[in-house]
Amino acid sequence: MSMIQNIIDRIAANYSNDAVSTGVILSVLLMVLVISVYEFMVYRLVSHRSFYNKAFNISIVVLPFFISTIILCLQSNLVITLGTIGALAIIRYRTAVKDPVDMLYILWSIHTGIVCGCRLYEVAVLTSLFVTVVLLILEHLHFGRRPYILVLHSDKGAEDEITALLKSCGGKFRIKSRNYTGSGIDYAVELSVSDPKALTEKIAALDAVERFSLVQYDAEDIL
Repeated sequence: MSMIQNIIDRIAANYSNDAVSTGVILSVLLMVLVISVYEFMVYRLVSHRSFYNKAFNISIVVLPFFISTIILCLQSNLVITLGTIGALAIIRYRTAVKDPVDMLYILWSIHTGIVCGCRLYEVAVLTSLFVTVVLLILEHLHFGRRPYILVLHSDKGAEDEITALLKSCGGKFRIKSRNYTGSGIDYAVELSVSDPKALTEKIAALDAVERFSLVQYDAEDIL
């Protein structure tokens, strides 16, 4: 029993600071504000979404303020630490995050709150700058051919001519759907091509094709 008591006493000794000074709180919140606004601008400028999500951007800015002050409270008192852990354990968020990149920004916000709450400002600043450089580099890198969706309406019996044209472009393609109508067939084709302008010119030259559209997409976002 004495051994357990000694362990408890040692843990409690690390929480001897029962109060956090106003100066510490303001310095932490000020640094969180600077890095959060920086993250706000990075998400606004670097995000590849076709439609900018302002609500999400605001949430990733405000989130670090709560996390950083929670970390300050956890450092001050053992009872608060145990109570906070218990309270956070019952919280569940069911909002779906559609874009995997959004998970990165959420993690960035959590990282900012935790690191600033521990007053490791240099770690927070250097990490934010390094992540920004990596995002900018990866955002402008394109490997291989870009994916597209080709939707076209053609006369009946022209499928062999269309597939031969797509094969001549050198990229992979797959016919996703065929919709038969009285005037012809509507095709939806998933393909990758390096020169979409040349492809559209070749399709436009086909007499069997009445109309078509070529849409670029990236993962779940239609560009």
